[in-house]
Amino acid sequence: MQKGRFLGYITLVLLAAFLSIAGTSNVLAVTSSSPNYQVTETQFNAGSTIQSCSGQYCAKTSIGDTAVGASAALTTTASFGTITNSEPLLEVIVDPGVSNLGVLTTEATATKTTTVRVRNYLSSGYILQIIGDPPKYAGHPLDTSSTPVSSQAGKEQFGINLALNTTPSVGAAALQVPSDQTSFGIVAPNYSTPNKFMFTSGDVVARSGSSSGRTDYTISMIVNISSATPAGHYAGDFAAVVIPTY
Repeated sequence: MQKGRFLGYITLVLLAAFLSIAGTSNVLAVTSSSPNYQVTETQFNAGSTIQSCSGQYCAKTSIGDTAVGASAALTTTASFGTITNSEPLLEVIVDPGVSNLGVLTTEATATKTTTVRVRNYLSSGYILQIIGDPPKYAGHPLDTSSTPVSSQAGKEQFGINLALNTTPSVGAAALQVPSDQTSFGIVAPNYSTPNKFMFTSGDVVARSGSSSGRTDYTISMIVNISSATPAGHYAGDFAAVVIPTY
């Protein structure tokens, strides 16, 4: 029985690309005003120290605590919380996850997970792509499938998905934080089926169609080898590319 070594050198490297899919436009803070009065966003705050003044008199007004929460309809969302600025925001965090790689055999599937957390503000959404090459050794890359297939120990295979799997037991479904009322990230169909894996570099594996609270995506990687897989130290680097849309 032949074995291939794959000692944890599969890595998911973050690359957040701030690119436009459609057109972009400047985002400006809106000020409501009349000839005598104006209201800006920074004037709304519980216990604010900002004062309204006229001539020799000033007044400071507090209207309780800041309201925190959100509402959503089919095509619109509204969020309430601490004061925000007028700049678009894209936050991406990559957690190292859990590795079960080590020395590969034809009798078991090796796995690795990585969690990518995404939040966006003042954009029409985002797409998440995974870019990279299958693990390889001495010019031999592991086989991949361009359609979702089951993991099969003893058959050379590399694939990923973003689902909660039982065969092998790895991964998790996309998690909306704090809830699905404020977070709207979804996994692409080809990568959302439990126990089915594939990989094509550059595929969009997840997306959001609107501004969204945080969505945690768990990316599960599987590695299988066959008796014909050359023995060696297999390694692969990947990038999680998050692109906002407008």
